[in-house]
Amino acid sequence: MSQSLTGPLTEIADPVTRLSLSGDLARPARLTVAELRAWPQHRAEVAFECATSGIQHHRFSGPRLYDVLSAAGPGFDPVRRKDRLRFLIAVRGADGHHAVLSWAEIDPDFADAPVLLGLTIDDAPLDRAGPQLVLPQDRCGARHISGIHAIRVDGGYAPWA
Repeated sequence: MSQSLTGPLTEIADPVTRLSLSGDLARPARLTVAELRAWPQHRAEVAFECATSGIQHHRFSGPRLYDVLSAAGPGFDPVRRKDRLRFLIAVRGADGHHAVLSWAEIDPDFADAPVLLGLTIDDAPLDRAGPQLVLPQDRCGARHISGIHAIRVDGGYAPWA
């Protein structure tokens, strides 16, 4: 049985979408939408321009990406405050769509962007489809990822070091 950030996963007869958290994390996990509801939920009214269908307006709710990834224990050097700045977050949807964010974008000490893992869209639950990456600050919807399948945190390397 898998271990999650919120405790042991229960066996479910029907297949349930799981979000894989991996990379430079002390506590990698595989989480369901139901488990993500254990985090504080935030709401966001989002308007973004879609190249194929114009401006989209949606309401999302879900936990902040920062809260979920912080609970997974990113491998920062705790003595070096700016060590967090070298970390990247790669997000991949079940359809292969992917985007990259920097840790500094979501960290409260830096940009503090209210990036959500959307568990509802327009009050409809996303349990079966999986969470959605919601970047309320983005004008274009290109980094909006539906049905998140995996998130990888990577501390990278510094070739000049």
